[in-house]
Amino acid sequence: MSKLKLQGATLRKLEGTLFITPWVVGFLAFVAFPLVFSLYMSFHRVKVTVNGIETIPNGVEYYREILFADGGLLYDDLIPFLREAAVMIPIILIFSLLIAILLNQQFWGRTFFRVVFFLPVIFSSGQIILEFIKQGEGTLSFVESLRIDSYIIEYVPKTWVEPINHVISSFVLVLWYSGVQILIFLAGRQTISSSVYEAARIDGADPWNTFWKITLPGLIPFIFLNLIFTVVDLFTFPTNPIISKVTTANYGLSSALAWIYFMIVLVFIGIVMLLYSRVDKAFSGKRS
Repeated sequence: MSKLKLQGATLRKLEGTLFITPWVVGFLAFVAFPLVFSLYMSFHRVKVTVNGIETIPNGVEYYREILFADGGLLYDDLIPFLREAAVMIPIILIFSLLIAILLNQQFWGRTFFRVVFFLPVIFSSGQIILEFIKQGEGTLSFVESLRIDSYIIEYVPKTWVEPINHVISSFVLVLWYSGVQILIFLAGRQTISSSVYEAARIDGADPWNTFWKITLPGLIPFIFLNLIFTVVDLFTFPTNPIISKVTTANYGLSSALAWIYFMIVLVFIGIVMLLYSRVDKAFSGKRS
C-alpha cells in the first residue's frame, strides 16, 4: 500500500513538473538573461556605441542617488501611488467577490453576464484604458451630481484626498482589473459543496450568516490568490509613475530604479502573505 502511495506521489510531482516546464523554459530563454543583465547594469555606467555596449563600474552610486541624493525620483510619485493602490485593491477584491457570488446564482442569462464581465480583460489593452481615462469616460456620473468630491475634501485627511479622487475619476479600471478575479472567485465558490449550504438552511441559517460562516472562510485561499494577482497587476500597469520613469536615457540609473521598485513590490507581497497567514489561522477553525 505504501509503495502505491509513493508511486502516486511521484506521479503527481511529475505532472506538476510538466505543467510548469513551459514557464521555466520561457523564463530561461527570454527573461533570465535580461533580468541578470539589468542587475549588472545597475552597478555600471552604460554607454551604447557603434562598437557595442561599454560599461564602467559605478558601484552603488545609482542606488544612493535614487534613495538619498534625489529622493524625489522615487518618493514623490511612489508614496501617492501606494496610497492609491491601498484604496484600489480592496475595492477590486470586494467588487469581484460580490459579482462572483451573484454570477454563481441560478438565473436566466447567467452565461451572458459572465462573458460580459470578462470581456474587458480580452479586448481592452492598457492603451485603450488610458484613452478612456483621458476622455473622462472612466468616471462615475453620480459623483459630480451628488458632489461627493467636496465631501471627500472636507472629511478625508488631505494625504488621502487625491488618491481617492483619482480612483473615482478612473473607476473604469475597477471593471478592467476585475475580470480575472471574478473568474477565480467564481471557481472558488464552486469548490464549496452545495450540501454544506443545504445543511445550513435546514439549521435555519439566513444568507447573511451563511456568507460569513461558510462562503467567506471557504474563499480565503482564493482571496489571497486574487490579492497577490491584483498587487502584481496594479504595480505593473502602464500608468504606474515608477515604470514611466524607466527610460533608455540612462540604462544604469533606470536599472537601479527598476530593481529598487522590484524590492518594494516584494516587500508589499511579503506583507500581504503575512496578513494572509494570520487571517487563515483565524478562519481555519471555521473551515474545519
